Amino acid sequence: MFLSPAVAAVTMAGAVGLGLALPHWEDSLPRVGLTYDTDTASTTLAAIAGGMITLSGFVITAVTLVIQTVQSMSPRLIDVIGHFRRSLAVVGLVTGTAVYALVVLAQIRPGETPRLSVTLAVALVVVDTVVLLRSLTGLRHVVTGGGLARAVGELIPGSIDAALPLDGTAAASGTAAPAWVSRAGVPWVHTGRPGVIRSVDERLLLRIMAGWDACVSLDVGPGDFVSAGSVLGQWHGPAEAPGSRRVRRSRRLASCVRVDRVRRIDQDPAYGLRLLVDIAIRALSPAVNDPTTAVQALDHIEVTLIRLVTRPLGVTLVADGRGTPRLRRATPAWPEVVSLGLDEILHYGATSLQVVRRLRVLIQDVAAVAPDDRRTPLDERLALVDRLARAFRDPLLTVVARGADRQGLGGAGGASHPG
Repeated sequence: MFLSPAVAAVTMAGAVGLGLALPHWEDSLPRVGLTYDTDTASTTLAAIAGGMITLSGFVITAVTLVIQTVQSMSPRLIDVIGHFRRSLAVVGLVTGTAVYALVVLAQIRPGETPRLSVTLAVALVVVDTVVLLRSLTGLRHVVTGGGLARAVGELIPGSIDAALPLDGTAAASGTAAPAWVSRAGVPWVHTGRPGVIRSVDERLLLRIMAGWDACVSLDVGPGDFVSAGSVLGQWHGPAEAPGSRRVRRSRRLASCVRVDRVRRIDQDPAYGLRLLVDIAIRALSPAVNDPTTAVQALDHIEVTLIRLVTRPLGVTLVADGRGTPRLRRATPAWPEVVSLGLDEILHYGATSLQVVRRLRVLIQDVAAVAPDDRRTPLDERLALVDRLARAFRDPLLTVVARGADRQGLGGAGGASHPG
């Protein structure tokens, strides 16, 4: 619920309704709550309203400063970390308490004290305080480089399961195209606003193709930018319908592709890797020089690569419920995934002992669980790590750089085990 900014508006609307109704209901309710006279109740409600309005301004200022801090690490992280959207719900709760207190205050009459309404206002202050303290504690853990890497790393497993499920929808994998792709098909194009593909409803595509006794190739995927008229792929049927019916079918297929203004991690694990690499290489820049944060990002990159190493990647055929291949899709192949996750960090972290030692453990751990046909890119990177170790001019530093350390520096020497 708290992921939606609409919660803030709903909370304030509810506060107005409750503030209008509750004082009138008190005549039919048991007289419970704190004991106030009319003047004290008015003073209390005024103090609550003023304090909550001031506090909401403080919350907005604090969140703005935190957002600026996160943007300095990577501007793309704001759209991924949901904590900042939840902060809007906190603002709505605090502001709603102020609005509720003002509405109740306007209904106090001489000689009449709405005890329950005033008591509820005091209780809301306590709730606001607890929620605000918890939110600030969460922000404290998120705004560090390691906290941001952890937040992204927690989102990636769900993204991998959504894009590359383990339940075996892939009927075959490789570069060979089936017979129905070798001939010309009917192109289907994007007709909406320009944007980045956020997700593809593959289940709906399979149901449509099974109903038409057809097959479809998807030439784009999550993370690709498309504009009006961009070809998304081709569909192939035993007897493609001509004219307007063909147009309607192509539009129906295009509705299975969701386009957003910015890239999202929902069905795009490569974007999660991109964000982790951004955090690492920003930490390795001369202006920051924070290799420990880069090592923390590598922790989550290792987990991600281990999850991806056994998934169907590259050109893949997806079958329907009867086992008939209906969808041909293209995702980044394993060499591209390894390159995305490691190469820039290898480049920018070449002179960091921590990074070189942590990379050695990472590559060894991923290689330990990798199928034989996916070991070559890892062996190439491990050879590069050896060359980077030899590049240190001092013989002692060369020996240190050749070590494998899960903590970069300071861990058990040579300790390595599959993650």
